[in-house]
Amino acid sequence: MTYKINEIFETLQGEGSFTGQPSVFIRLQGCPVGCSWCDTKHTWEVNSDLRIPISDLLAQKEETEDWAELTVQEISDLFRAQKFKAKHVVITGGEPCMYDLIPLCSRLESEGFSTQIETSGTYEVKTTENCWVTVSPKVNMKGGYKILPQAMARANELKHPVATEQHIDDLKLLLNDFSVQDKQVYLQPISQKQRATELAIKSCIENDWRLSVQVHKYIGIE
Repeated sequence: MTYKINEIFETLQGEGSFTGQPSVFIRLQGCPVGCSWCDTKHTWEVNSDLRIPISDLLAQKEETEDWAELTVQEISDLFRAQKFKAKHVVITGGEPCMYDLIPLCSRLESEGFSTQIETSGTYEVKTTENCWVTVSPKVNMKGGYKILPQAMARANELKHPVATEQHIDDLKLLLNDFSVQDKQVYLQPISQKQRATELAIKSCIENDWRLSVQVHKYIGIE
């Protein structure tokens, strides 16, 4: 099993339940969902001409469409070589659930890491029992993908980007359709816009949801 990797870096988790948690992020390449507000559009395409060695990828200081392909063993070796301090790993993208994540999460957990996946809910979630799954359900996106019942059922938390009342209505329909009342719900204002933030705060108070404000963007870290 190999994984196409766009980035591996250590930082703080800035969203959802693990906000403030020191984390190693594994950003995987490839996503056909097509969110208009996506802030990682450089991960959408897998161009075979842009495959590079992991050493070159780690040396890059800017966002790029380049990617490296690593096995689980190579990822494990890389973690040791980089001497990461964080013991929490966030697997994101792109759309990480395009991949079978069971081998990777199993290995990381066996080595003492906790794992988390951030997914759009449009692909089946294949991971370990202990992995924390954050579903950020992407409704009516350009790619035309539907939210899967399996992904919603597996979610530990829901993190819903919002900018308009329509986004709130979409979320309420999802919560009703998939019977996920037992899951923690976060609203995340799109692009830190004042109007979106005010809407999110209002909706959180009205519905007993929580606010996720992308702390990493406010404090200026990756």
